[in-house]
Formats: sequence, C-alpha cells, structure tokens
Amino acid sequence: MRVRELLKVRGAALALTLTLLLAGTARGQNPDTMDPDQSAAKGKQILKQLVEALGGPVYLGARSQECEGRRAQFGHNGQMMGYVDFKDYRVFPDKRRIDYGKKGNIIDMFDGDGGWTLDRGGVSEEPATSVTDFEESVKRDINNLLRNRLKEDRILIQYAGTSVVDLRFVDWVEIIDAEERKFRLAVDRSSHLLVRSIVITNDETTRERSEDVSVYTNYQPKEGLQLPQQITREKDGRRVAQTFYDNCHVNPDLPADFFTKAALEKRFKEVGGKAAKSFKNSKDAEKPGVD
Repeated sequence: MRVRELLKVRGAALALTLTLLLAGTARGQNPDTMDPDQSAAKGKQILKQLVEALGGPVYLGARSQECEGRRAQFGHNGQMMGYVDFKDYRVFPDKRRIDYGKKGNIIDMFDGDGGWTLDRGGVSEEPATSVTDFEESVKRDINNLLRNRLKEDRILIQYAGTSVVDLRFVDWVEIIDAEERKFRLAVDRSSHLLVRSIVITNDETTRERSEDVSVYTNYQPKEGLQLPQQITREKDGRRVAQTFYDNCHVNPDLPADFFTKAALEKRFKEVGGKAAKSFKNSKDAEKPGVD
C-alpha cells in the first residue's frame, strides 16, 4: 500500500475513533433536547471560554492591530494566482488599511462609510460597491462579533452540539443577528480556541444562500493575545484565499491621520509612478475586511 493511501486510511480510522469517543462524551448534551434558556446558557458559556482563551480583558480591550505577512489568492477555477506581501492596519471596528507589496505602493483603505485606493494612477475613491462590501464585512467579522455585537438587541445565541472538525473535538455555537445572518462557530473543547467560523446569509432579492467559511490554525501568543498565524477562506465551497501572518502588534502607535485621504496623497508623492504589481486589481482578488 502506498504511503499516501496508508495515511488516508489511518486518518479515516482516527476520525472514526474520535467520532465514537465524542458520541460517548456528548450524551446528555443534545441541543435538540435543551429548552431555549438552557441552550442559550450553554452557548454563552462556550463563547465566554473562547474570549478568555483569545486573551480575555486584553482581547476585549484591544483598540487596534497591525499585522504583516503574505496572502495567496485563488481564481474561480481553484488555481492559485500567486502571493502578495501585505501590511494590514485596523482600528476596531470599522477602520482598515492594507498596503500591498514590499514597497506599499498599492493601498486599499476604508473608514466607516468612506474608502479610498492608491495605485499607479494616484488616489481615488473606492467604488460604492467596495464600500458597501466593506460595511457588510464589518458586520460579519468574527472579532467584531465577539467584542461588540453580542451586546446588540435581538441577538440569538444557542448551543448547536458537538462534532469532530479537523480531527478536533469541537462545540458548535450558533448566533443569529437582527438581520438574520447566521454565525456558526466551532470551538475547540480542549483549548477553547476558534477552529472554524461559518457565516450564512441569504440574498434579499434571489433568496440564494451564501456560505463563507474561515479556518483558523497555528495559534501563537502575541502581546497577551492568542492569534492564528494562518487563516484559510472558502466561499460557497470554493477556496478563495489563504493568509499567513509573520508579525502582529496590538495597539500600535499610528498617526492620527493614518486613515485619511490626505495620508494616501502624501504616500503617493513618495511612491507614485513606480512600477507596482497590481495584484489587488485582479477581478478575483479578495477585498479588505473579510478575514
């Protein structure tokens, strides 16, 4: 038997063993037999453990974050389109700036309901559709959900049972917001860290269901937080991006005008006209705000 086939067999056997073990430990925790109050209490308990595992008060109190790394993009046919270096700056919940390339001469930036882009042609406003997509991504963002949105009115939290995900025992929590977005979070029963998140929405016009999946791996301690060093994104069953983080800093000292059009115009004077790898201009490129 070939090594690859042997590994598949062993992996399948391990998954079956974990499933059987999970079935034994999950007796008495069937979400279908819980009343709504019990289900909500169980779900909130798991979310509390998740927040504590991510950093507790440090996680909840984080105002901003600066990360750098590489991002792989995938086309509609599943082919990898290549890698791009980036620096990602965020002020929670709705300011974000991504500088692409080693020289940072292509930039996408959003501040609430406004957005600007810098490329070889200069500084211009982001298209209205990009701003709308960013605003929606803020509402879907899992960190924003855990830090802020759980306090909103008409948020429904419920326990959704146990399963094995990526050979890990997980508890599932479902959260439904006032606009009927459904969040499904898979939380590791041992580490209490997030293994996978799924955001399910229905198009208001077509009523077609859309499913965005994020897979979080390789958590590392960073300045009091536990941060995943790799995030893989899938949309409706198709892989669209993989992000690899090299360094992250919590609450960086950013200039007061960092998220303004004037800051981009100043940057263009420094780098404008230089050749740039227009990775983000691809029709398949991921827009900011979706990790």
